[in-house]
Amino acid sequence: MTARLLLVRHGQTVWHAENRYAGISDVPLTDAGLRQAEELARWAVARSREAPVHAVVSSPLGRARRTAGPAARALGLTPVVHEGLREADFGWGEGRTIAEMTADDPEKVRAFQEDAETGAFPGSEPPGAVAARVCAALREVAAEHDGRTALVVAHNTAFRIALCAMLGIPVGRYRHVLPRLDNAAVTEIEVSGDRTALRALNVPTAVQQGAADQTATAAGLAG
Repeated sequence: MTARLLLVRHGQTVWHAENRYAGISDVPLTDAGLRQAEELARWAVARSREAPVHAVVSSPLGRARRTAGPAARALGLTPVVHEGLREADFGWGEGRTIAEMTADDPEKVRAFQEDAETGAFPGSEPPGAVAARVCAALREVAAEHDGRTALVVAHNTAFRIALCAMLGIPVGRYRHVLPRLDNAAVTEIEVSGDRTALRALNVPTAVQQGAADQTATAAGLAG
């Protein structure tokens, strides 16, 4: 049997405007992020009419839980929090912008941008550890919903690293292979045992989105 997972990055946060690295920091959603959560709920209901969504699972961080909440309510489901889905801890980079870090130590930033695994920020959770944790969480969700579909709301970097690991791509290349996952967009995978198939990447859930929201969403590149 195969489980289908609809992976969704949380809505826009207050750190997006400055593109700060929000890892374990519990940063709230903006008004635009709250609207994205409502758009996701409408999308989930429409999707469920075609193929039922059986579960909503979320990272423990508030921005993910707040994004998942409207979809769960709209589907008549109780969201489940999975600790393994939390975002990576960026250590030295947590809460900072690339410009701020470059001013302090351009060599550390260069090493990270070249290979995020060998050049991981000091004090950060290594990409390999992130991959092990998030892949295990996603496979647990898949095993619990074998033959069904689950909506999983978590984070930009956590998902990109896990996707690379599950698809056989070196995790240190995640920033190059998957530059970003958009806020409240859906990436769909099928999981069967240790096999993973990518069915869709970064599909928008909003039918229409204002120019200001698009600009703010595009700013969310950190990770």
